[in-house]
Amino acid sequence: MDMEVLKRKISTFRGEGGRVRITDDQLYMEILAAWEQWKGPSKEFYSAIGVSKTGLAGIIGKAKRMKREGHFPAEEFKEIKMTGGSPRELGPCQGIEMAWDGGKLIRFQEVDQLVDFLKKVA
Repeated sequence: MDMEVLKRKISTFRGEGGRVRITDDQLYMEILAAWEQWKGPSKEFYSAIGVSKTGLAGIIGKAKRMKREGHFPAEEFKEIKMTGGSPRELGPCQGIEMAWDGGKLIRFQEVDQLVDFLKKVA
């Protein structure tokens, strides 16, 4: 998002004393998205949108809280497909590792092997 456009949107919520009081949930989401994508120093971000450090801290805090509570639409689900053959060809991180008594580590290639082991031990 262009910082100048965001600055203008924020300025519409600026009071006579210069304090920013945002009432638009969509603007909270836009500010949070811009903050998360910002690569430079935070001081430059504050000046780019024309809000003080303490003012922006409150805005970002409220935006994060609103995001956690579900006020913003959820991001679209992105399916990840793994390429390759069998699970054994994908690398050493496959399977299940279980810490057993005495610090022993037991590895299972498949869930069925773990279930069988737990049945025999129980």
